[in-house]
Amino acid sequence: MTKRLTIALVAHDRRKVDMVEWAVHNAHFLAHHHLVCTGTTGGLIKKAFNEKNIYAEITPMHSGPLGGDAEIAAMVVRKEINLAIFLIDDLNPQPHEADIQMLLRQCRVHNVPIACNRYSADLMITSSLWDDDNYKPLEPKYIQFNRE
Repeated sequence: MTKRLTIALVAHDRRKVDMVEWAVHNAHFLAHHHLVCTGTTGGLIKKAFNEKNIYAEITPMHSGPLGGDAEIAAMVVRKEINLAIFLIDDLNPQPHEADIQMLLRQCRVHNVPIACNRYSADLMITSSLWDDDNYKPLEPKYIQFNRE
């Protein structure tokens, strides 16, 4: 891949082990890009990379409950994020659910690909479209549909 992407990595507490395993497994790809992570997730990935002598540019935000999800959502709005990987704990309630939904919504509204499980993350990072200079994603169209 020739393009340098900015990739957001976010994981809830019960998904952090999954995220770190995924990041280490895909370190050869991730090391060529700028990673923006919520606080704890970023610290865990950085530690795992350091233990394996992998260098990657990792920018930590605040922890999710302290506004990290909102910081990344703002980056999405400013077109500073190319891809988001958000491993969500769907089995337990989150105290900052509004921020979580805001990040997911902003990715959808601003046409930023977002993966919420490892399989979709793997599919997204291996897409040949990242290197296709002729591919330009279309902006979503929010047009009233008339059923008549």
